[in-house]
Amino acid sequence: MGHPLDAAALDTIFRTARTYNGYHETPFTRDDAEAVYELMKMGPTSANQSPARLVWCLDQAAKDRLADCASDSNADKIRKAPAALVIGMDEDFHEQLPWLFPHTDAKSWFEGDPEGRRTSALRNSSLQGAYFIIAARALGWDTGPMSGFDADKVDAAFFGDQPKVKVNFISTIGKGDASTIFDRSPRPEFDRFNRIA
Repeated sequence: MGHPLDAAALDTIFRTARTYNGYHETPFTRDDAEAVYELMKMGPTSANQSPARLVWCLDQAAKDRLADCASDSNADKIRKAPAALVIGMDEDFHEQLPWLFPHTDAKSWFEGDPEGRRTSALRNSSLQGAYFIIAARALGWDTGPMSGFDADKVDAAFFGDQPKVKVNFISTIGKGDASTIFDRSPRPEFDRFNRIA
């Protein structure tokens, strides 16, 4: 049974957390990447599909390769960040279901249905990308998730040997520099986009 987090934890994960455009020079290492992954992998996906395929760009060469696939403003953010992440999605995730979801023959649900697999891969890898953001924040890191890239170029650069893996979105990660962000944009009140059925 879960217990409510205290106010400071909720601030860290949601209320005062921001999307950063720039970072301090604190390095982000493989150990840090593994710590974030160990948390994010615990988030739920449909039938434990876990379709996200992650590429951590920890050195400058990898960041430069990713930056070459991004728009000009995003490229600069990627090059200067301590690290960046490519969140991909495996459209053949169902091949892993016999061990990821051994309770039943879940693989058969998706065989012969490439469009259904694409939809499910997008939905569940997006969830996993959100878990990445929350896990990173929970461990004291800041993120800069973004679009603004050439998906075909990212796929060729990072998933060229895995043709069924496609990029979903990308993100920078590090210790955020508050001077690189503007005031928080509006968040809608409950009654604007919610209703009780």
